[in-house]
Amino acid sequence: MPHYRRSHRPWGTYFLTVVTHDRFPLFADATARTLLGHAMRMTFETHPLTVHEMVLLPEHLHILCSVGDETQDYSFRIQQFKRRFTRAWLAAGGREGARNASRQRSGERAVWQRRFYEHTIRNDREFRDHVAYTLMNPVKHKRVKRAADWPWSTIHRHLRNGELTPDWCGPVQLRGVGDPGGELW
Repeated sequence: MPHYRRSHRPWGTYFLTVVTHDRFPLFADATARTLLGHAMRMTFETHPLTVHEMVLLPEHLHILCSVGDETQDYSFRIQQFKRRFTRAWLAAGGREGARNASRQRSGERAVWQRRFYEHTIRNDREFRDHVAYTLMNPVKHKRVKRAADWPWSTIHRHLRNGELTPDWCGPVQLRGVGDPGGELW
């Protein structure tokens, strides 16, 4: 079994992308969105993770976050909320994809892609670029014409706080954008 190396910087900030199995549009379902929000909140209560920005699309989510401890074990946090969500989703009668022989042998469900993408944020410019990328992702995927029109995004926190306007389309240069706080759901 391969052992993947992940970047771990003391008090680091990371951009993470988590994708559903076979890019199935799981989060088009309101129950799935609710269960994901619950699984993430439960995980981050016991293993804190500061979410600066987040956007949820039907088949993936992006999280720009910082881990508030020395371990920097964001992989464990992702694993935990994926596991919690999967159990709740299947218990609620949700469907999963086809399980190949490898997944069957390991007892792994076919709800999520096995791994996730991670990028360590190295400086303020990268942070701002990833804020803009996260918030504009629904536009990039042609889900909406304006980022403000996508309901499952932390852009709404910035709109409420007057940090961005509804017609914003990047880049991020405003003071306060990217500060933690607020909820996606």
